[in-house]
Amino acid sequence: MTTKHILFFRSFLLLLAIVSLAFIWILIPFYGAIFWGTVLAVLFAPLQRYLVRITNGRRNTSALITLIIIILIVIIPVIFVTGALVQEMVLVYNRLHTGELDIGGYFEQIVDKLPPAIKGMLGPMGTGDITAISERLSDFAVTSGQFLTKKAVSFGSNTFQFIIGLGVMLYLLYFLLRDGQSLTRRISALVPLSDEQKSHLFIKFTKVVRATVKGNIAVAAIQGALGGIIFWFLGIQGALFWGVLMAVLSLLPAVGASLIWAPVAIYFVSEGNYVDAIILTAFGTFVIGLTDNLLRPTLVGKDTKIPDYLILISTLGGLSIFGLNGFVIGPLITAMFMACWALFPQAMKDQDTYAMTDRAWTRHRQHKKQPPTLSQADTPPTETTTKR
Repeated sequence: MTTKHILFFRSFLLLLAIVSLAFIWILIPFYGAIFWGTVLAVLFAPLQRYLVRITNGRRNTSALITLIIIILIVIIPVIFVTGALVQEMVLVYNRLHTGELDIGGYFEQIVDKLPPAIKGMLGPMGTGDITAISERLSDFAVTSGQFLTKKAVSFGSNTFQFIIGLGVMLYLLYFLLRDGQSLTRRISALVPLSDEQKSHLFIKFTKVVRATVKGNIAVAAIQGALGGIIFWFLGIQGALFWGVLMAVLSLLPAVGASLIWAPVAIYFVSEGNYVDAIILTAFGTFVIGLTDNLLRPTLVGKDTKIPDYLILISTLGGLSIFGLNGFVIGPLITAMFMACWALFPQAMKDQDTYAMTDRAWTRHRQHKKQPPTLSQADTPPTETTTKR
């Protein structure tokens, strides 16, 4: 290759990088819609393939039917739950603002019921000033309520932006369902990796997306529903809000919904309401807790093959960086990280083989002999040569 051709190729690579970065830049405002459109396309790809078979290869019809099913079982329920949650958030904030829901007072009441020995341990731990702590808790609760209410109001005021994003997601989802297989083949052909590596990474990507979304959302929905039901049964106000909050927190393995129901059970004990405390504790431990312990390893850990501690750390990191999208992006990045490093040893072996073959061809061109496969010096020692 001449110097001129090398210059042309490098200039083209620079141009390709610039236009690719510019394209990504203009897509950033809709990254959430694009991300969830891709996730839903991966999740419902088996249904799309099944409909293509039973409709004699009519991809347009199959994609439209799949899209309608997604709207009915995913989009509409999410919109209704979100609307009800916004109303509950406003009610909880009003109760916090008027003092009807006094978190600090509840904390003082719980501490007053503690045995004297435990109270004496609070001083050396720096928690002896109960009044100051309760005031901080009350301020934190009111501030959190204001933040959630502002988010709810901003969500309602940005209805037009939400509709645009939803339209972009559904429009993209239709074409991803219809042309997903051909797009996957075209993208795969452009990735400069071996067929084995591309196949391994693609399978890992689809498994992690399906397992993370289906597993985490299934566990979150079940735990949130169970938590909301038990709160409603015990007469706790805002059961829907607390149920949704437990569903969101259940995205965190190990701790999850217990961050909500455990303090409420402690408050029941401080009130002397031991029956409700026992019911809530038993239900939270043996029903809500076992749901997490039984379903999450089966639905998430089995397919992703990611240790529980990595799922927890990656989920927390993903949520802190990407927001709600992070509960999928975090484990996905972790799974791709592990998959790439799993391919690394084989890639090093292949690189050594290619290097030895290249040296053999170089010697052949120098000595003008028949093309050898590998010289004896380049061939790794085997058991036979070792015995000799």
